[in-house]
Amino acid sequence: MNARTLISLLVLAILVIAGIIYFNKSGEQQAATPPAATTDQSTTTTTDTTTTAPATTTGTTADQTQTAAATPAAPLTALAGKTIKVATEGAYPPFNFVDANGALQGFDVDIANALCAKMQVTCEIVKQDWDGMIPGLQAKKYDAIIASMSITEERKQKINFTGKYYNTPAVIVAKSDAAITLGADGNPTPDSLKGLKIGVQRATIHENFARANFPGAEIVVYDTADNANLDLTGGRLDARMDDILVLQDQVVKPNGDKYKVFGKGWTGGILGEGAGIGVRKEDEQLRTALDEAIKAIRTDGTYKTLNDKYFNFDVYGGEGS
Repeated sequence: MNARTLISLLVLAILVIAGIIYFNKSGEQQAATPPAATTDQSTTTTTDTTTTAPATTTGTTADQTQTAAATPAAPLTALAGKTIKVATEGAYPPFNFVDANGALQGFDVDIANALCAKMQVTCEIVKQDWDGMIPGLQAKKYDAIIASMSITEERKQKINFTGKYYNTPAVIVAKSDAAITLGADGNPTPDSLKGLKIGVQRATIHENFARANFPGAEIVVYDTADNANLDLTGGRLDARMDDILVLQDQVVKPNGDKYKVFGKGWTGGILGEGAGIGVRKEDEQLRTALDEAIKAIRTDGTYKTLNDKYFNFDVYGGEGS
């Protein structure tokens, strides 16, 4: 073999080796590239799917939770499930009294139970002497007063009230032949009441009104309306001043024509805005719920049913009275 042939074979071998090396490197690069691309797409897709789907679900749940939390219960049922303790006197028929079995009865009691039903709360009604009614509320012995308590400016300094749940006039009742004359306003004149003993219940609007308007009369105070009525029918009083329905029910009707109502009666002024429900000043949620409940029983006929159980006219009074 000559030198030229040897050189040719040598060059050929170098070219073959170079070609092998070149193709090996290209194959490695091509083999490396697809997995890299696949890994990137897979990572992106997995990350997007994993992040996006749960994030959307979590976001929706949070929004729903926030919306539910941000939506308060309706005022009427804001206290649903709770127990509300209500005080009444139990000595002011037909509004509140104790029956032969020792149970509290009357219009106030029925109203309390109806309001509690509308509010979806449990109603616990307790007996409380009149003189201690507001102090007991302030001391948190109970949550509300439903005891024919008139809404007055003086009382509003101590507690808050709902709107009225009834409003009836105060009147004078005496023996039918009493020398009581009526004035231009259709009510007894102060002069005709001079020298008379007029019985009232202590710490009531009737005591305040009698003292302010009948200066010539002797105002005699009692712990309960019942005791005052007994002294009238027993001849120890000349007249009684109280709510017309109380006196008609307890004095006029049981005694035939022996006693009668003198005049059309008084409302407003120091007699207040009607009977409302008393609550502590800080218990605004309860006051609002009770107000809504009064509206509800007026609307659905419950109030009329209770009204007609005791009275032959609507004791609620006019909307503005």
